[in-house]
Amino acid sequence: PELIPYPDWRSNTAGDCANSITTAYRIKVDECGRLWVLDTGTVGIGNTTTNPCPYAVNVFDLTTDTRIRRYELPAVDTNPNTFIANIAVDIGKNCDDAYAYFADELGYGLIAYSWEQDKSWRFSAHSYFFPDPLRGDFNVAGINFQWGEEGIFGMSLSPIRSDGYRTLYFSPLASHRQFAVSTRILRDETRTEDSYHDFVALDERGPNSHTTSRVMSDDGIELFNLIDQNAVGCWHSSMPYSPQFHGIVDRDDVGLVFPADVKIDENKNVWVLSDRMPVFLLSDLDYSDTNFRIYTAPLATLIDNTVCDLRNNAYGPPNTV
Repeated sequence: PELIPYPDWRSNTAGDCANSITTAYRIKVDECGRLWVLDTGTVGIGNTTTNPCPYAVNVFDLTTDTRIRRYELPAVDTNPNTFIANIAVDIGKNCDDAYAYFADELGYGLIAYSWEQDKSWRFSAHSYFFPDPLRGDFNVAGINFQWGEEGIFGMSLSPIRSDGYRTLYFSPLASHRQFAVSTRILRDETRTEDSYHDFVALDERGPNSHTTSRVMSDDGIELFNLIDQNAVGCWHSSMPYSPQFHGIVDRDDVGLVFPADVKIDENKNVWVLSDRMPVFLLSDLDYSDTNFRIYTAPLATLIDNTVCDLRNNAYGPPNTV
C-alpha cells in the first residue's frame, strides 16, 4: 500500500528544525493518545552524515494530528559521540506525570525527560551503558560484520509496580545481557551521579542474541528482536532472566531479516517492522525484491505454547529481582 506521511509532507521537511521532522528514528505512542517522535536531526549516512538540526522529541496529539510539543535536547545532555537510538515513554499517575527515556548508543548515556517540568537530565556514570568487548561480532543474512562500539540501545518498561514506579530494562547492542533500573531513580535528577548500585545486571540471553528493540506488555511479557537469528524472542518478567525462560515467538529467514522494531498496541496486537538494514549498509540491497515488511499478530497467539505462556505453570519459580 502507498504510505502516507504523518501528519503531512510539510511536517517532514529535512532541515526545517523548528517546524518539521528531519529524521524520525524511533516512535512511541503512549496511553494518553500522544505520539512521541525521536528526531535525530541527521541527514545522510556514514561519512556523508550532517546534522542540520539538534536532537529533539516531537509530540503529537493523535486525536487532532497536531504537534503539541517539541523539546530540543540541550548540549549538556549530549557529547561529541552522541547518537540517540531509542525512546521509552513512562506514564505515571496521570498524563502530565510522564517521562521519556533516551538511549545514547554511541555517547554511552541515558537521558531522562520530564513532561511536566519540560526538562531533561543525563545519566552517564555507568559501565552498563557500554558495549561488551566480547560481543561485537555479528552475523545477519550471511553477512559477518563488527559493531563493537554499539552501547545502550533497546529499552522496555515494566507495568507499574507496588511502589508506584516501573522498571526500565535495557541492553547495549554489542551485548547479550540485559540490565534493569527503577524509574524511581531515573525520575530523580539528583541521582545522576550517585546511583551506580541501583542498576541491576541480569543474565546473558545466550549466543547470537543481539537485540536493538524491545517492548513489554501490561501483563509483563517482554518481546525483543533477535537480529542474528531473524527472529523475535520473548520473556515473561515474572521468571528469572536466563536462557531457559526465553522463547522464540517467530522466525523467518526471509521476512524477518533485521526485525528493526517491535510494538504492542492497546488491543495486545504485536507489530514488527523488518528492513534488512545490514544488507543495505554493508552489501547490495536488491530493490526489485521486497525488503521492507510490516507483520502483525495477537500477542496471545505468538506466545502460545512457549515458555512465556504462564498458563502452563511448570516452568519454575517467580523472579525475585
